[in-house]
Amino acid sequence: MQSYRTMPQEKITILIVDDHPVFREGLNMIIAAQSDMVPVAQAANSTEAIEEYKRHQPDIVLMDQRLPGASGIDTLIAIRSQYPRARVIMLTTSEGDIEIQHALRAGAAAYVLKTMPKNDLLHIIRQVHEGRKSIPPQVASKLAEHLGSESLTSREMQVLLLIRDGLRNKQIADELSISETTVSFHIKNVIDKLEANDRTHAVTVALRRGLLPL
Repeated sequence: MQSYRTMPQEKITILIVDDHPVFREGLNMIIAAQSDMVPVAQAANSTEAIEEYKRHQPDIVLMDQRLPGASGIDTLIAIRSQYPRARVIMLTTSEGDIEIQHALRAGAAAYVLKTMPKNDLLHIIRQVHEGRKSIPPQVASKLAEHLGSESLTSREMQVLLLIRDGLRNKQIADELSISETTVSFHIKNVIDKLEANDRTHAVTVALRRGLLPL
């Protein structure tokens, strides 16, 4: 955890949350070089992020989606439950449409890939500070790609998780106390909904879209 002296409020104050020190420091240097921005604190996990937000109440939070322990989305929800006007920009390496949807539904003001050019990120920070939401074209295209796709039911998710774990149909049936015929029915639905070729491909698609945890 690292804090800085609070700067004049005319500058955009920013909290950087990421568990990778090198990436965190890189963002810090980029932001500190801007005449209209100032990094007020850094955090490496959810607990530190919440503490630093309470301490500084920054204009913007740059939040890594995949933090150790509680995720970036969990942290976003925790912060916004106490500070509903908090503006959080999610930073991620994931292009999965499910994760994007979860972040936006949780109240993220923007969802940004870590591969985004520096100037584009700075532009989004300024947009969000002005009260606008921002979804970069690359992210929007991922959402549009699966627009209208039917969601998996909770039972189908259970079956998919067990397939990922290497269980065969009979083992899944025993685990869930259902018949093998019912398992086969659920697997067919999962494959159809994910537009997969087979059960193994369904797991691959689910991982790529962020439906299953890595």
